[in-house]
Order: sequence, then C-alpha cells, then structure tokens
Amino acid sequence: MFGLGMPELLVILVIVVIIFGAGKLPEIGSGIGRGIKNFKDAGKKSDEPDKVEDSDDKKA
Repeated sequence: MFGLGMPELLVILVIVVIIFGAGKLPEIGSGIGRGIKNFKDAGKKSDEPDKVEDSDDKKA
C-alpha cells in the first residue's frame, strides 16, 4: 500500500488533526466522499451514449 504502514498513517492522522482540528474532520470527510461520488457518477454517465433527437421529426 504505497509503502505506508500503520505508524506512518497514524503520524499523518495526527498532523491532520493538529492542522484542521477535530471539529473540521467530519466536514472534510463528507466533502471528500461527495467528491468521490460525483467523480464516479460522471464516469458512469460518460460511458452511456448520448441520445440525439432528430430535429426533422419534431417539425413534421
């Protein structure tokens, strides 16, 4: 896992808590989660072909 063990992850977590404070962590986590969800949704939508309606059919 990128050469990161448990001690390294704990040090990173402690630094994040010191920088942002414990109160901001839920907001940061939910923001990251929403970003990941939007990224996945955009990837799914791009796989589907776009439907183009014929403008000649509407005029008739």
